[in-house]
Amino acid sequence: MSKAFTRETDHDEDDDNPPAAPIAPDGKNYITRAGYERLRSELFALMDEERPKIVEIVHWAASNGDRSENGDYLYGKKRLREIDRRIRFLTRRLEIAEVVDASVHHGGEHVYFGATVTYAGAAGEETTVTILGIDEADSAKGQISWVSPVARALLKSRVGDEVRLALPEGQQTLEVLAVSYPAPGQS
Repeated sequence: MSKAFTRETDHDEDDDNPPAAPIAPDGKNYITRAGYERLRSELFALMDEERPKIVEIVHWAASNGDRSENGDYLYGKKRLREIDRRIRFLTRRLEIAEVVDASVHHGGEHVYFGATVTYAGAAGEETTVTILGIDEADSAKGQISWVSPVARALLKSRVGDEVRLALPEGQQTLEVLAVSYPAPGQS
């Protein structure tokens, strides 16, 4: 069969509706100002810099003739689909984002969105996490999403409280040891 009649996809049947990251049960997409700005910067970099470069490469590769065996053309088209998919994703996430200024709680001892919390587990081990939005949390940096089980257990508690965390292996008790927030103007 001629390659002229085959579909040029990377096996993504639903190119227009990629799976989105989960949204909170109440439909909110809370995010810090810094997280919002990072997503916005990525969106503009894709639209203003990376996409035009790839379009130029695809145009050049298409002018070289036989597209069926043209690696630059095939890779460029695939990369263009990836960029367009990410642009659509970022656009949707930014549209529903609700920016939260965590510094309004600066100096408080209650745990709210944006807090950096140190807690002790049942064995006495101390863990420090920062509670952030779904789109900005990075577990490798000690950041957790505000919809995660640990964050849900910690939210609205205060220093000295013991909270219960439901785990598959049973209940665990966490003791809140410290709570801090970014200084005003730094969130």
